[in-house]
Formats: sequence, C-alpha cells, structure tokens
Amino acid sequence: MRPIPLNDETKALAARLVWFEPADEALADPIRFMAYAFARATHEDMKLLLSYLDESDLAEALAKAPPGIIDPRSWAYWNARIGRYPTPPLPTRQFG
Repeated sequence: MRPIPLNDETKALAARLVWFEPADEALADPIRFMAYAFARATHEDMKLLLSYLDESDLAEALAKAPPGIIDPRSWAYWNARIGRYPTPPLPTRQFG
C-alpha cells in the first residue's frame, strides 16, 4: 500500500481520527490508519484519502486490517464497496 503523505490536510484528518497519538505516527502506518478511517471517516474525509490512494490500496488495507478497530457495519460496507462478497469475517486477535 502506498504511503499517505503528511501535509496540513492529512495531519488534520489524522488528529480527528486517531486523536490519541501524533498525526505523523498515525500516518506512518497506512494500513492501521485506514482501519480507523474505515470506522470513523466521513464521506469528505474518504474523498481526501482517495485523492492519494486507489481501490487496490483500499482492498489491501481491508485485507490486512488489524483486529479491534473496524466495527461490523463499517466492515460490511467497505468490503461491499470494494466488491468483496460475501464479506469475510472481521479480523480477530490471536492469542498463544
């Protein structure tokens, strides 16, 4: 997946979506950042992100999404949006 550039727009977006860490840290891992975007971003936020990413980036971010970030409704929506049907199970944490 291509990196998401660090600029004024993406910093502001990162500050809203991943408020508990600095924007540069949030954007450093685009897969994890996109998981938060899938769960919390508005339509306008996603339009901004799609100016830097393409459909294959979305598919990769979903395929590699860390567990515990994306809610079931958002998971179903974004998988349908990229044409992944039936929707696979949500990512789960593995212990042991």
